[in-house]
This record gives sequence, C-alpha cells and structure tokens, in this order.
Amino acid sequence: MTIKRLQPEERLTGAVVHGHTVYLAGQVADDPTLDAEGQTADILRQIDALLAEAGTSSARLLSVQIFLSDMNDMAAMNRAWDAWLDRDAKPARATVEARLADPRWKVEITGIAALP
Repeated sequence: MTIKRLQPEERLTGAVVHGHTVYLAGQVADDPTLDAEGQTADILRQIDALLAEAGTSSARLLSVQIFLSDMNDMAAMNRAWDAWLDRDAKPARATVEARLADPRWKVEITGIAALP
C-alpha cells in the first residue's frame, strides 16, 4: 500500500494518506496574534484545504484532538468549531489543555479522516 505525503515541511508533513485514511499533523494558526476563536477558524480553514488536497472533506473526519494552551479559551474555540462543524457528521473529539510549542499559539488541532 502506498503512502502519500501532503505539504511536507522540514520536520513534518501536513497530512499523510495511507490506504483509505488521512492523518493530519497538528495544525496551528498562520497568525498567532489572533484570539482563540480566530486561531481556531484559521486552523479549520487549513484542515479543509488539507482534506480537499487528500480527496476528502471534514464530513469524513473520524477523530479530532484539540489542544488548548488555556482551557478558559474553550468557549471561544467552540464558537469557531460550531460554525464550521457539519452537524450530521460529527467526529469523535477530545480537548485537552497543553503547553504548545510557541506560547503565542492558543489552539492546535490534529485528526484522522476517511477517504471516500
């Protein structure tokens, strides 16, 4: 079975396609000066682009892990998440507080999606 790597960078690949599954690397906002809601919206836009490049969509997300640098940002993150979420295709989700690699980042999201 082949492995396809999308948007490779120096130390990681944005997404890896193997079989009928897409594995997303942790995505962070392009603009770390945004608030948690803005960072989340930016990350979800990036996820949409990666999934489209892989040949799938957010409606086929199986599992998502959300890392918040501060759990007090949960409501702000959820506002962006709720505006983006397909209510008929909700993935399994875990949200945890974690110290992120750059202290300006408030949100990081990773996940696994199925291909059609």
